[in-house]
Amino acid sequence: MTVHQNLIAGEWVGSDASPNINPSDTNDVVGHYAQASAEDAKQAIAAAKAAFPAWSRSGILERHAILKNTSDEILARREELGTLLAREEGKTLPEATGEVIRAAQIFDFFAGETLRLTGEVVPSARPNIGVDITREPLGVIGIITPWNFPIAIPAWKIAPALCYGNTVVFKPADLVPGCAWAIADILHRAGLPKGVLNLVMGRGSVVGQAMLDSADLAGITFTGSTDTGKRVALASIEHNRRFQLEMGGKNPMVVLDDADLAVAVEAAANSGFFSTGQRCTASSRLIVTEGIHDRFVTALTERLKTLNVDNALKAGTHIGPVVDDKQLRQDMDYIDIGKSEGARLAFGGACLERETPGFYLEPALFTEAKNDMRISREEIFGPVAAVIRVKDYEEALAVANDTPFGLSAGIATTSLKHATHFKRNSEAGMVMVNLPTAGVDFHVPFGGRKASSFGSREQGRYAAEFFTTVKTAYTLA
Repeated sequence: MTVHQNLIAGEWVGSDASPNINPSDTNDVVGHYAQASAEDAKQAIAAAKAAFPAWSRSGILERHAILKNTSDEILARREELGTLLAREEGKTLPEATGEVIRAAQIFDFFAGETLRLTGEVVPSARPNIGVDITREPLGVIGIITPWNFPIAIPAWKIAPALCYGNTVVFKPADLVPGCAWAIADILHRAGLPKGVLNLVMGRGSVVGQAMLDSADLAGITFTGSTDTGKRVALASIEHNRRFQLEMGGKNPMVVLDDADLAVAVEAAANSGFFSTGQRCTASSRLIVTEGIHDRFVTALTERLKTLNVDNALKAGTHIGPVVDDKQLRQDMDYIDIGKSEGARLAFGGACLERETPGFYLEPALFTEAKNDMRISREEIFGPVAAVIRVKDYEEALAVANDTPFGLSAGIATTSLKHATHFKRNSEAGMVMVNLPTAGVDFHVPFGGRKASSFGSREQGRYAAEFFTTVKTAYTLA
């Protein structure tokens, strides 16, 4: 049995392994991946700390070459890596390949950013004194990533960390070690010095906790559940450590009477159900005004009937399986909760059998939902959405903002007045007009408000806010 090992101080280490199971075919073992111990995590942190002085002062051409070579290899292997991603996470092959391409674009973008590092030279308020304002790397960065985007989210954390001269200890989600190992292997072979990137795969309760307990991490960037995010925050405050959190969402998609029905239905179907609804930007609250409500529900139901739920690798599959049995049980529990709360299950919600054993769930659409129901308040993280009927735009906006989360929000309308007002008054970090709430570009900031996010934005040039610290230096002429 070949074990994909952890990368610590430039060496592949570890023997205790866990199987990586394909949710589209539970008989298919994607591979065996090492399980790091708490001691492994401590050694990885020590290696990153030892590598930081040299890497933080490395030349920009060296960083550029490593990141660009990484981008080039990911792009060249997009079909292979896309297949790996689809096998281990359950995302359809086209979606998985698209995510791999996005990861390549992210590394390419930050390869370019290494050549655009800038500062400021400003006059002092005092005579004969100059002031230099520069950005310097933060230090050792702990990176903890989720299972739903197993290559894109690691890319948008690792690439800027390395671009700005930080060293990294990377813990991927336990369900999806394959893509994480592939990224680490590519960076390692691209010429990254020993200890600059360390991969520690394993349980969050073991590896993640060791990272939280370490006083040697200068920052932790985390994407995952709200509860775990709170633990990251509390542990980081104790160590006076910078932290960045991307957590849950309960994103609204508003559909107004004047919306183009076809546009609204496609945006809702994509937002709520593609990627099996397993996106933090998915819209699971469909807030629809009275004049279009019945036509929208009918059209969306017909659209859902056309979606094929099957093996992620099979041609013609629109929706793959839920990621694992635990997530499937959670989805089914929420479907039962919705029924018990008085919402009407208008379509779907049944477990499905296919040629290969897997965690297949028919998309579930509730109607007659209220915004105070649990299915409207809590993140389900599956292909489950609820339609909430409202009177007019004003009520739609109020309901959209009535949530503890604030990641993404969308509106379907042909009114420039309402679109403009919604963009300004939506309490979300990202707003989409006549587009799905899920799907953002790699070169612009990503993040939300309220319980969805904490700290500076991710991606694009805004990433510098987290991964660097500002220095102000004075010189007497």
